Amino acid sequence: MKTLWSSTLTLAGAASLTLGMGLNAHAQMPELSEPPAIDGEVAGDHGTHTIRMGIGLAETSPQYLSSQYFGEILSQRTEGRITVNVFPNSQLGDDVQMMEMLQTGTLDMSYPSSSPAVTYVPELAAFDLPFLLPTREAAVAVMQSDVAQSMLDAFDDNGIKALAFSENGYRQLTNSARPVTSPEDVAGLNVSGLTIRTMENPVHLSIWQTLGANPTPMAFGELFSAMEQGVVDGQENPWSTILTSNFHEVQEYGTQSRHVYTPFIIMMSERTWDSLAPEYQALVQEAARQSAEYEIQLATEYDDWARDQLEARGMQITRLDDEQIAAFQEAVQPV
Repeated sequence: MKTLWSSTLTLAGAASLTLGMGLNAHAQMPELSEPPAIDGEVAGDHGTHTIRMGIGLAETSPQYLSSQYFGEILSQRTEGRITVNVFPNSQLGDDVQMMEMLQTGTLDMSYPSSSPAVTYVPELAAFDLPFLLPTREAAVAVMQSDVAQSMLDAFDDNGIKALAFSENGYRQLTNSARPVTSPEDVAGLNVSGLTIRTMENPVHLSIWQTLGANPTPMAFGELFSAMEQGVVDGQENPWSTILTSNFHEVQEYGTQSRHVYTPFIIMMSERTWDSLAPEYQALVQEAARQSAEYEIQLATEYDDWARDQLEARGMQITRLDDEQIAAFQEAVQPV
């Protein structure tokens, strides 16, 4: 397991190095924890399955690394009878498209953010309320609660088996126009023509409309080129996503706003789930929870490091103090 994992991290580091040419003075990957040892009994022989899993983020992301761990658990505990092939970088579509593919059975697994999934389970919109979860510890407690499990169970009527929550992270604002230190800066940016890319989510749209910006829903896979071409001026994502997506190349300013904490959800097509023997289903569920816990650990280790790396690469980042955060909290009260 250790040898396989070292190979995965080496490949991820190589991918990061390739994407970050000219930045050799900076570390390409943080010191990330290796995944927990894989234990448990080997499942009986219930046939072979190859699972195609599409994710939105890059090979250097906690999402990808934990997905590899998920596949390794299934492979080891079935003696190779279950194989998981992970397709990163939105190769198979954006979150919305891949969830639709789960419903039709043309994709086995996906790993979307909770925000576009409110179409299926409206209760998930609670995660999008601004400044609801002040700490990561509070967020993890909520994701592991009975209420969160009821949200996962609610997908059963939509052709999707939702297996576990993990961390997308605290969303931070970046833009190419000016530093943002107050709600007035956001509204002022709108006068200058700033548009902020958001996910297709009514709460996210309302947040930025309330702040006076011009929110523009857009697929994540289209975002880099849209910012590069000036179609949109800003976006909001966790620091790790901003770094692994190389957004610092087209975004000069960042603001540590922590305005929304967003989970990821590990999902499987109900058709794929139903094709698995009960023992395989139990194993997939267990592997999903283990890999989700590992992803949260990786995301925690990655977060501040990613912010510091963005600054090292030239992004000017404003860390909002308590008074400045309070001003944003008051401004978004109508949401």
